[in-house]
Amino acid sequence: MPLPSLRVLQPAESLGAAEDLAGGISLLRSVQADGGPTTLRLYRPVPTLAFGQRDTRLPGFAAAEEASRVHGFEPVIRKAGGRAAAYHRGTLIVDHVAAEPDAMLRHKARFTEFGELFVRVFRRLGLETRIGEIPGEYCPGEHSVRGEAADGTPIKLVGTAQRVVQGAWFFSSVVVVEDSEPIRQVLTDVYEAMGIEMDPSTAGAAEDSGVPGVTVESFTRALLGEYAEAYTLQGLG
Repeated sequence: MPLPSLRVLQPAESLGAAEDLAGGISLLRSVQADGGPTTLRLYRPVPTLAFGQRDTRLPGFAAAEEASRVHGFEPVIRKAGGRAAAYHRGTLIVDHVAAEPDAMLRHKARFTEFGELFVRVFRRLGLETRIGEIPGEYCPGEHSVRGEAADGTPIKLVGTAQRVVQGAWFFSSVVVVEDSEPIRQVLTDVYEAMGIEMDPSTAGAAEDSGVPGVTVESFTRALLGEYAEAYTLQGLG
């Protein structure tokens, strides 16, 4: 039996923080309207501080927005996901969009399935990771993908969010691969401004594991290799 097709989009450059978020929703609406094709969008974002809807109702939100700008991260408000998350060129955004008649039916299962997907991808690179929330992590979630820094400190490597509409779903993942220090610094100040406890040591990147050769490029290759086990990939040049 032939594998299902997956359209792969890899924009050469980010369009901008707000535009990248809007592009994901546009993909979702497009797939919802015509029933396909199932699409994977991979891109490296500009420095962005993505706040959740709940964050905007906190007394310290304005100060948190300003803190993000001071660190060079553009503040945006996303419709999917929980608390504030930061990402930059050292991260890979993985957006998977698909049509499904009863899209809400497997809402919870997708979090586990995508978490397991990233665990397998990291294993291809020689990193041992697992699914599970780290106490004190930023944007906490039971389906975070966690690893360990070289000194054994648990670090969050992947945060996930999902949006479901009638007949389609959009699953977005932020994979922190390189250069964790700017992310750690901005999150520390942003969470302090909002009055939310957060352990800065949980903000890490895959390269902090000490495994050699871990880059955004190598992670992308490993991810596409994993996807190729289940799909016929379209659009790769």
